[in-house]
Amino acid sequence: MKILHTADWHLGKRLDRFSRLEEQVSVMNKIVEIADEQKVDIVIVAGDLFDNFNPSVDAVELFYKTLKRLSNNGKRPIIAIAGNHDSPNLIDAPDPLARECGIILIGHPHAKVQEFELENFKILNSQEGFLELKLNQFEYPIRVIHTAYANEVRLKQYFGEEKEKALNDTLAAHWKSIADEFCDENGVNILTTHLYMNKRGALLLEEPEGEKPIKIGNADMVYSDAIPNQIQYTALGHLHGFRNIGTEEKPVVYSSSPLCYSFSEAGQTKYVSVIDAKPNDKVSFEKIELKAGRQLVRKSFDNVDETVAWLTHNPNTLVELSIESDSYLKAADRKRIFQSHDGIIYLIPKVKNFENQKTDIVEIDITKDLEPLFVDYFKSKNANQEPNEDLVDLFKEIQKE
Repeated sequence: MKILHTADWHLGKRLDRFSRLEEQVSVMNKIVEIADEQKVDIVIVAGDLFDNFNPSVDAVELFYKTLKRLSNNGKRPIIAIAGNHDSPNLIDAPDPLARECGIILIGHPHAKVQEFELENFKILNSQEGFLELKLNQFEYPIRVIHTAYANEVRLKQYFGEEKEKALNDTLAAHWKSIADEFCDENGVNILTTHLYMNKRGALLLEEPEGEKPIKIGNADMVYSDAIPNQIQYTALGHLHGFRNIGTEEKPVVYSSSPLCYSFSEAGQTKYVSVIDAKPNDKVSFEKIELKAGRQLVRKSFDNVDETVAWLTHNPNTLVELSIESDSYLKAADRKRIFQSHDGIIYLIPKVKNFENQKTDIVEIDITKDLEPLFVDYFKSKNANQEPNEDLVDLFKEIQKE
């Protein structure tokens, strides 16, 4: 049985003011192509389907279209769970219609999916947090323990544990109870969840820059030793870099986001994971690179001409640009830079040796008009440098308000 594991789509996400929707369309197409080329039997999407609780119409449309294509007209079951960026109710809402296409949407961690049957597969058993599916082409079933994201308090409320009890122990007991009852050696056994999970004793894994943090202290830490022994592969979501925090025999995998979504991810290669699994045997998995979207780059220059030359020769990038110079950038230079490239997300000007520059104390004449007073004040705070035209124009706009 082949399983495709992907996560952290963040559909609708922007990079500052810059829309990523066109890139997301491209990378969703790539994921569908991989599923078809690899002849995948089932797809798991491990949370953060959208970037916020109220996604745009375009993001929602891309989500449904992608899942429908991945499902191959209902022949390939899809299991998609909510992450910390998703509204559980929004994810759950279309489930009755989605099931007609073989798509199982799970918004809450204690969800019990309604049993149904299609031409190519059926749900044999559904409990809170558990599914057992039988695909026609296999003699054995696949079991999926699923825990969509919820915060620590809600998770403990769902599972009926004492609030003082560590989240790790709560989930470990819950997962073990399900696995002991339903996950024997006669089927493929998978766990999928969207939580911050790490290997006990390992260095803390950095959450993505700009990501809503899950880990606050250690009370809500979940360790990989909470995973039941019966589980052959754990499909995680939340961290945006591909990594296996489990073992070769029993992988515990963050499959990565499909695109670089912050400059802390600049240079990362993105993947999906394709797993080969059969009952009572160790799985094998292959990480398949996703080649789509614009590359995120952090660049530093000390010369405007070199900056413009690099930008002109690297148009298919999104750039965080730092320019160090002897004085503040002139408005004409800023205009040249932005006209040379449409993907400059941040422009960070730096003045060389700013701290060491000495200026004479200038007495400010408070009888002047506001605009020259602003210029004098700016010069007094910035090593006698004149404010550029953009700043002066902004000051004039503020005056008008």
